[in-house]
Amino acid sequence: MKKVGKQSLILDNVYVLNSGVTVGPKEGAGPLGKYFDKVYDDLHIGEKSWEKAEMKMFKDAIDICLNKEKIMPKDVDAIVCGDLNNQIIIGNYVLRDYAIPYLGVFGACSTSVEAMIIASQFIESGTFKNVLAGTSSHNATAERQFRYPTEYGGQKVNTTTSTVTAAGTILLSNKMSQIKVTKATIGRVYDNEIKDSLDMGRVMSIAAFYTIKQHFDDFQLSPMEYDLIVTGDLSFYGKDMLLKIFDEYHLGINKNYNDCGLMIYDRNNQDVLAGGSGCGCCAAVTYGYLLEALKEGKYKKILVVATGALLNPIIVAQKETIPSIAHAIVLERVE
Repeated sequence: MKKVGKQSLILDNVYVLNSGVTVGPKEGAGPLGKYFDKVYDDLHIGEKSWEKAEMKMFKDAIDICLNKEKIMPKDVDAIVCGDLNNQIIIGNYVLRDYAIPYLGVFGACSTSVEAMIIASQFIESGTFKNVLAGTSSHNATAERQFRYPTEYGGQKVNTTTSTVTAAGTILLSNKMSQIKVTKATIGRVYDNEIKDSLDMGRVMSIAAFYTIKQHFDDFQLSPMEYDLIVTGDLSFYGKDMLLKIFDEYHLGINKNYNDCGLMIYDRNNQDVLAGGSGCGCCAAVTYGYLLEALKEGKYKKILVVATGALLNPIIVAQKETIPSIAHAIVLERVE
């Protein structure tokens, strides 16, 4: 492991062994549906509350990942995970049933990559051999947490993103595999001075820009170094703003750039407004579709930049602006 520049790391000994992704019906009906391990028929998932439904999703994602790799919970040295619910209760409650050392983290929708970076440090240092990283989000729990309960039936503006119902886990190890984690850039907090909690894409676009730019600066790379650059969940309006900022700096990324919030849904045929958001958005696309695309050889090197809006309902009610963060990680196919 080596620090590079101001915010970045080179990783030499971290590999992806397997993953598990579970999604709701709308995500399963989207363009990437075939890349997800389990698709539920409805948002209740046979549970009595939305929160319990999200717990079920996350538990299934853990079990699917471990079963694919044919290992037991006792073989996992630690799990790093988080979610959008107060006090990250999904991981807290699910992990009562697993005898795995646990680190709970909160990075809002950047959690999937934040958890991977932390897990990678344990692997790279030689402290642990196998570490799970993961996250989840559920449309109904997130709406109740950050906007209005689904039952309220409130009108939504076009800039509103649709929280993805999904859970994802990824097993990182020092055991060699087809996919390697090679670089990471740890983000810092930025504020686009936007107060509108229904415009999360544009809120997070500034953090995405600075993390990607810092990554290029630290490693002395150009955007064309990567077959694909993906942001977590800027969706339509956030992606548009990010591209405009890059154009101002004459750093075009539009040729090999996309956003997970636009990849997971078909905006023309699904009622998702600006596109997808939530912790599960980047996790499902990355741990599901992108890993498979690397295995198939469609891509050789991908820069994944998960973005998060660092707000809660109390601070929004106090008319504060909404800060954001973005973390980046590089996944490479091992030839």
